[in-house]
Amino acid sequence: MSITFSLLVHFVLQMLTGLRALTRRGRSPASRAAWLLLVLALPGLGVVLYFLFGETNIGARTRRRMNAATKRLAGPSEMSEAAVVLPAQFSQVFARAAAVNGFQPAGGNRATVEPEGDGAFTALIADIDKATAHVHLLFYIWLDDNNGSAVLDAVERAAARGVTCRLLIDGMGSRALARSERWIALRKKGIRTAITFQMRWLFLHLFFGRVDLRNHRKIAVIDGRIAYCGSQNCADPEFRVKAKYAPWVDIFLRLEGPSVRQLQHLFAIDWMTHAGEDISTVLGPAEPVTGGFPAIVVGTGPSIDSRAISDLFAMMLAAAEREAIISTPYFVPDETLLRAFHSAATRGVAVTLILPARNDSFFVSRASRSYFGELMQSGVRIAEFQGGLLHAKTMTIDGCATCIGSANMDRRSFELNYENNVYLVSEEITADVRDRQHGYLAASRLLSHGTVEKERLWSRAVNNLFATMGPLL
Repeated sequence: MSITFSLLVHFVLQMLTGLRALTRRGRSPASRAAWLLLVLALPGLGVVLYFLFGETNIGARTRRRMNAATKRLAGPSEMSEAAVVLPAQFSQVFARAAAVNGFQPAGGNRATVEPEGDGAFTALIADIDKATAHVHLLFYIWLDDNNGSAVLDAVERAAARGVTCRLLIDGMGSRALARSERWIALRKKGIRTAITFQMRWLFLHLFFGRVDLRNHRKIAVIDGRIAYCGSQNCADPEFRVKAKYAPWVDIFLRLEGPSVRQLQHLFAIDWMTHAGEDISTVLGPAEPVTGGFPAIVVGTGPSIDSRAISDLFAMMLAAAEREAIISTPYFVPDETLLRAFHSAATRGVAVTLILPARNDSFFVSRASRSYFGELMQSGVRIAEFQGGLLHAKTMTIDGCATCIGSANMDRRSFELNYENNVYLVSEEITADVRDRQHGYLAASRLLSHGTVEKERLWSRAVNNLFATMGPLL
């Protein structure tokens, strides 16, 4: 009798969980189908996995705080930004970008592509040393290594001379720093610190929100005049926590102009959400640079237009007329982005995709390869970077438009992580980024369609299995 009752209870739980997976809003059909299959195929375990990872719930308290911060910062924030004239080729891309956070495309921006490796931090530290009002830093991963420590030293110097310093890190990505004595000591030196999605009381957190949601952003703002955006975490290229994949190759953009205010806006929302301090007064007027280029910042996340990143990547590819070069460490596209790659290549655009040959994520590496044959058949060139882990997330279109930021071309960046990207139209900056991309290509091995097609049956099966699991995550 007890066994019968247990089976009945389990059957009811399966049916209710399956119904929830089918009726949950904001989910793709592929995701619904994959979760339904998992719940039915794995008795008991499927139900547990669904409630751990099946819904993008950031927690009621975090959501309330984020909504309050967003509302507090809403308003005519772009009133002082320079008028912008966009090429018709990219007008729809910028229109879609404007719909995400309410920011508007703004002219009058200036940027430099910072050196790779340790040199990426030279300008940042120099700018912190010149700060007079505030220093705002947000990194997904912040290690207390040479570069991470040097930035902390610069922040401590700034705080000592009266500059307001706020440091925000992710509870998972920067967990070692968050538990360190140095992080605790920062507050004693007058530095304000906060942690997003903390990992304390992990078991209790399971009941209030999804445990693997992360703030993956990389934002630095100094005095509201200078900002940094890109793939660069606050760490050495040797990346001690995953040293066997080193060096990690990143890209960092130093910005001036209205885009700085937009990055400041994203930082302010995150800070007010996770630190509980109202810093809305730091959002001063944007200062356009004479002769600067048009740009817009986009900040996304599970509670902020989770379709935007995929849409914008796809729209950039759709706007391409001659050339598209993309680098990303993690490539697990959804159907929208995959079709955009096929469409661009089949209509004659020279599409080049650069991925790391060795990936720190076995799951992503396998899933990525499942798409190679079909993409190459459409005409997409795929190159595997041999010089470490290519972590730079870049896209250049026709030598005049660029996207740089924290978002990868995978479902985690699309739906689960809080990300920030900047979209700009500038032949000069695009040329600099394109030069960097060609450097990646020079250190890469171009794959042949024949090699991919000759892949062993078991290997192809594993790749396709992992790709099929993509919608689950």
